[in-house]
Amino acid sequence: MKRKQKHDGTHLTLDERKIIQAGIENGSTKADIARTIGKDSTTVAKEIRKHRQFKARNTYNRPVLCARQKFCGKGCVKKCEYFEEPVCKRRDKSPGACNKCETAGKCKLDKYFYHAIIADEKYRFSLVDCREGLNITLDERERVGEIIAPLLNQGQSVHQILSAHPEIKQCEKTIYTYIENGVFKDFGADNFSLKEQVNRKLPKKYKPRKEPVNFTGRKYADFLAFRKANPDTPVVEMDTVYNHPSGPYLQTFLFEKTAFMIGFLHKERNNVAMSGSLNLLQERLGCELFSKLFPLILTDRGSEFEMWKLFELDKSGNSRLNIFYCDPMQSSQKPHVENGHNYVRDIIPNSYPLDSLVQADINLMFSHINSTPRRSLGDKSPYEMFSFMHGITAADALNIISIPRDDVVLKPFLIFNKRITK
Repeated sequence: MKRKQKHDGTHLTLDERKIIQAGIENGSTKADIARTIGKDSTTVAKEIRKHRQFKARNTYNRPVLCARQKFCGKGCVKKCEYFEEPVCKRRDKSPGACNKCETAGKCKLDKYFYHAIIADEKYRFSLVDCREGLNITLDERERVGEIIAPLLNQGQSVHQILSAHPEIKQCEKTIYTYIENGVFKDFGADNFSLKEQVNRKLPKKYKPRKEPVNFTGRKYADFLAFRKANPDTPVVEMDTVYNHPSGPYLQTFLFEKTAFMIGFLHKERNNVAMSGSLNLLQERLGCELFSKLFPLILTDRGSEFEMWKLFELDKSGNSRLNIFYCDPMQSSQKPHVENGHNYVRDIIPNSYPLDSLVQADINLMFSHINSTPRRSLGDKSPYEMFSFMHGITAADALNIISIPRDDVVLKPFLIFNKRITK
């Protein structure tokens, strides 16, 4: 006798996703939600797990959160061999999200939120996106690139690499196509890395996969709510300055309380390059000092900042800061870094090319800017305020030095003049 199918097997609709969200908010189990919409419980579980939105916790003064912390009694600043990830029954088991959780306001853990409309939009996007472009995500691209690049440079073929690394799911032909299209060029793998050049008709154009931008939970209104709940958390404003659309680009950071500014010069204006500055700072400062200096970042909605995961999470996938975005066309919501750019423009006017500059020039420029006394700081300089709050070693780690007040230069010849050789 043929077994009767209990469920229709159709795709979830927006109304059904709204019922799932309501069930999560009511604290219902996945099985109860599934019975309400006439679906299998595994369907509901997969839907929540796939489309819930990650919200990193506040790491200020608590860079590492361990389940064993109560027993060992130590204030951990980095993970040790006894580290154990804290668990939450509601978040990790059922219903699988933190919507309207009674303890969400006091909870110190990372959170997940399920929003029906956003989930439906991502689902609709994936129906089209899975049929066009390169079928590889940024995380997967990084993982595969780090494996194949050094082995190709050792003279191994793609077939040899794939036979030794079954974790790479792409086939040999796909890897060749990705290499020839420059997908792994940043890792040092291109056509010249191939042991034997494979002649294949390449498409004239290829559309790289673009992930949908979602600012839910990170909008300016969310920033204000976060500041109200955490008034002592310092804010760092982030922006980009450039004189030509093709670059180079200057990424700037301004510490709101001290008006202290630093900057990084980039050849490319994308999320990987901009988040790479934070990776460098975290390695240079250490986890504890980095968490105290960069717990909260406010920036605009520029395309180079929109992939929030690259900024909020470190290379190991651990949360390291919270990032929020200004409303569209509202640069006045981050006024401190915008005003700080006036000093930058005194030294780098719009008409000056940045191609001849190096990072040492940028560090020198900000050393002079940070040594300029400000009326808003009681005629103290940003360097003096920053050193007083965080120590001179912190300023040294950011490659900023103190310039005597009579030696401060805020003119282009500071970094654009010809260097005198001895």
